[in-house]
Amino acid sequence: MKYVGIQTQQSRNNFRSLLLLCLFPCLVVGLTYLFCYLLHYISMADDGTTMPLVIDYTNRMFLQIVPYVVGGVLVWFLIAYFANTRIIDAATGSIPLQRKDNKRIYNLVENLCMSQGMKMPKIHVIDDESLNAFASGINERTYTVTLSKGIIEKLNDEELETVIAHELSHIRNHDVRLLIISIVFVGIFSMIAQICMQWVYHASMMPRRRDEKGNGVIVLVLIALVVAAIGYFFALLMRFAISRKREYLADAGSAEMTKNPLALASALRKISADPDIEAVKRSDVAQLFIQHPGEQAKGFLDKFNGLFATHPPIEKRIAVLEQF
Repeated sequence: MKYVGIQTQQSRNNFRSLLLLCLFPCLVVGLTYLFCYLLHYISMADDGTTMPLVIDYTNRMFLQIVPYVVGGVLVWFLIAYFANTRIIDAATGSIPLQRKDNKRIYNLVENLCMSQGMKMPKIHVIDDESLNAFASGINERTYTVTLSKGIIEKLNDEELETVIAHELSHIRNHDVRLLIISIVFVGIFSMIAQICMQWVYHASMMPRRRDEKGNGVIVLVLIALVVAAIGYFFALLMRFAISRKREYLADAGSAEMTKNPLALASALRKISADPDIEAVKRSDVAQLFIQHPGEQAKGFLDKFNGLFATHPPIEKRIAVLEQF
């Protein structure tokens, strides 16, 4: 795979970040309007109400609730965006690594950063014997490269250098910022869907009520659940498509940086044998890793599963690297 220039890739990711920042709120607003329309259409259909009147009631309700929806989304985004480092550290159990703790790792990162004119990121380590690594952060103050204990111990210097270069490429190309933005917005739809599921569950456990009020609550929750599921589905597709492409580009960036694509291919083979970090339970955090823990599609549904995969198949990535 031909590597895209650094400035070009940075510009693309900056544009995509801006596009996501505009597109996701538009999706939220659109689904809010759909919710208002379905609510009035279902509740007024039996009354013989004309469509113009349904639209009129829909518009009134939409204008009343949309400021609260947009405000809630904005608050969620700001909290998740600026607290992402602490959230990721808590989810992975990673801790800072200083030069005195492991000079080998510190020197590998420092030398690569010096060769590229990059500011050195923080280095964290996960106390897990599995092999994996990821980059995170939204700016130079928070950029971090995190390595598992297993990958540090089981890869030789050349292999480990290429893995670190892969993660530095994510930082250099602004991939991590783009991915965190998409993760935050997908989390909004995930939260809404989970809340609706809880409402449906509790409503089903309550004694049956046949009055209009009881039926209205159930209809309201079901409509909200459908709308949230639609938004969550499209948001997932967009996030996964971004994630898959960025892995190929980071692999190419590592090959360019270290001039050793075969070492990265060798490292990926070892990583694919045991990438599962036990501390990582959240799928949104898991997709940050160089190899998504537990994401290995097999069987005749590979093509369908690939649509929802956050990473391209490891075999394809290795094949591309061996062609350099």
